[in-house]
Amino acid sequence: MKLGKSSFSAASLAVLVIQLALVSSIAAKYLYQRAHCPRVWTRAAMYDPDLIMRGRYLSMQLIVNGCQSTLPSAKQAQFPRNLNGVPNGRDFSVVADQVAFPAKLAVKDNKLVAIRIPDSEDGARGESVFATNGVPCEQMRLSEPVNFYLSETALGPWPSKPGQEIWVEVTVPPQGPPRPIQLALKDNGTWKPLAFQ
Repeated sequence: MKLGKSSFSAASLAVLVIQLALVSSIAAKYLYQRAHCPRVWTRAAMYDPDLIMRGRYLSMQLIVNGCQSTLPSAKQAQFPRNLNGVPNGRDFSVVADQVAFPAKLAVKDNKLVAIRIPDSEDGARGESVFATNGVPCEQMRLSEPVNFYLSETALGPWPSKPGQEIWVEVTVPPQGPPRPIQLALKDNGTWKPLAFQ
């Protein structure tokens, strides 16, 4: 087999230009959202992803505050009550085996907040939020995980020790899931941003 000089045809150059334009437009969109969309720190629960394609990344479920949401059924929530048995306050705990609903994400009072999308609206445009029995409304989770990618040589923040929490700063775009920016470790009240080199 004889190899000659390689040359680019007009079609291959056109494909290359189109691919570069697509990648550049996605990068520009993410940079714009990082600069202009709200950002917030929220607690994350890490877990080992079960994916065919494995790499150097952390898969995390983000903790969201769902206290401003009404659950699909009132029987799924338990509110604190005063001495007369009358509910007081907006905070509640989930009493169903599991609750799931579509929600719009927002940043309010420096918290990542999930507001349930009513059944009459298009829930497919929101993010899926869930909670299990006994979980307080401020500790609901997003169903879909977010991934934080690491370099090959970076040391990850695992295994975590008792009292440690992983926090992640995310950008909250108008649509779609939050996008992670950086991680921090909260260890018995001490806050330490994590730099991965």
